[in-house]
Amino acid sequence: MPPAANLAQATAMIEKAWGQPLEMPEVHAVRSPCERSAIHIRTALVITDNAAAVHQDRLHALTRHGHMPAFYEMDRLTGAAAGLRAAHAESQAYLQSIRRVVEAHEAAASADSAPEVRLMQTTVACSGHATKPPGTMPDPPAPPVGAGPPAPAAGPRR
Repeated sequence: MPPAANLAQATAMIEKAWGQPLEMPEVHAVRSPCERSAIHIRTALVITDNAAAVHQDRLHALTRHGHMPAFYEMDRLTGAAAGLRAAHAESQAYLQSIRRVVEAHEAAASADSAPEVRLMQTTVACSGHATKPPGTMPDPPAPPVGAGPPAPAAGPRR
């Protein structure tokens, strides 16, 4: 995927996660650390996108139709190709970082929305009284640790 598409995908992810357009990032970034991180990573993605565009333009100029690169241009050609590959890799890494920040934001939002439910689930799990599906029989009680077969009595009991 070209870096420009990565930039568009990153912008769409950020806008969807925070539910508003990304027109004024400075105003929006003051609300949460996750959003601020996503905006900073997207800024780095913009820089990488510009670097990729420069490398791609350089490659197009060196490999234009009807042009045979001279021997001394081979270094520039391989350098531009390597730079383009590095820019693509950086772009993918930044996009993955934004994806992780958005996932962390969503996890934090879902954790904050229902603390009572999590508290109840934790309490039930710790108490060992988890509910069973209807129609199942309860487990028989476990025998005590030192229990074994009863010993014969020494004499008559009264």
